[in-house]
Amino acid sequence: MEKTKTNENKLQKLRAFFASDTFKALLPFIGLVVIVVGMNILTGGKILTPKRIRLLMSQVYYPMIVATGVFFVMTLGSISFTEGSTLGVASIVISMLSFYSIPLAILGGVLTGAAIGAINGFFHVKFKLQSFIVTICTMYLFRGVCAYLTTETAVPASAAIKALDQNWIKITVTLIVLAVAYFLFQFTRIGSDVKAIGSGETAARFSGVRTDRVKFLTFVGAGALTGLAAFVNVIKVGSITATAGNQLETQILISLVLGGLPITGGAKVRFSNIVVGTLMYTVLNNGLVMLGFESAMQQLIKGVIFLIFVALTIDRKALKVIK
Repeated sequence: MEKTKTNENKLQKLRAFFASDTFKALLPFIGLVVIVVGMNILTGGKILTPKRIRLLMSQVYYPMIVATGVFFVMTLGSISFTEGSTLGVASIVISMLSFYSIPLAILGGVLTGAAIGAINGFFHVKFKLQSFIVTICTMYLFRGVCAYLTTETAVPASAAIKALDQNWIKITVTLIVLAVAYFLFQFTRIGSDVKAIGSGETAARFSGVRTDRVKFLTFVGAGALTGLAAFVNVIKVGSITATAGNQLETQILISLVLGGLPITGGAKVRFSNIVVGTLMYTVLNNGLVMLGFESAMQQLIKGVIFLIFVALTIDRKALKVIK
């Protein structure tokens, strides 16, 4: 009898641990290790060769910069589907301006992204439209702009900007973005305000947070970071077609959720969600390609994993419609 009670107590403690915030915080790191080890075994050790690691890292830089901006948006409890089209338009602007001046091209890309973010933020805040509705509309709008500007031919970048395709430049830009974002999120009022709004906008407003201003500036900042990521994209690809940034918004959303970011946002988000999630998605995507899965099967596998992580990380107590 006592043995049965002991086993029941152990079982209850085990269930409590798996339902605890501690386990949910560790889950993304466990998932990253499992995916890296699993893919390395399935590919016969090929995915962790020095050449493959360099290739993996080259695919991480600009998605991680974009994910940093979206991280702040999702912390608000909002969502954005416009990163791909924003990256495409900003990349075209950078490519065109690169023939005049590299600094001007970078500034043009950042301002283009910020302007698109401002449009999203304006309609979201001013007209009280849900963020996913606004950004889906602007996604199609600016994808059309991107297609129009590349109708006849791809938009080439200058040789000067393509010469900047060096790992140390991309690493430096990415690390600076992460360092600044980490400081803002952890040590300034910006981080506490976005978490407060995600936890409860009405309560945040009554506590003195200027919610509309914070939301608008968050969308602007996310757009600006996507514009900066466009610079990293341009120096990598050299010319821009209508498909630039295609499905990037889906990749970023999956990456952040895989990294443990609750889709409801709020106080339980962690900055590590950005890095862990982006690395996890990149390894998973490359591993599936190396294993020879067709595109449809890759989408199926990633969809199943995505659903599992959503189910495990979602905060049901704070569950609500995306703002």
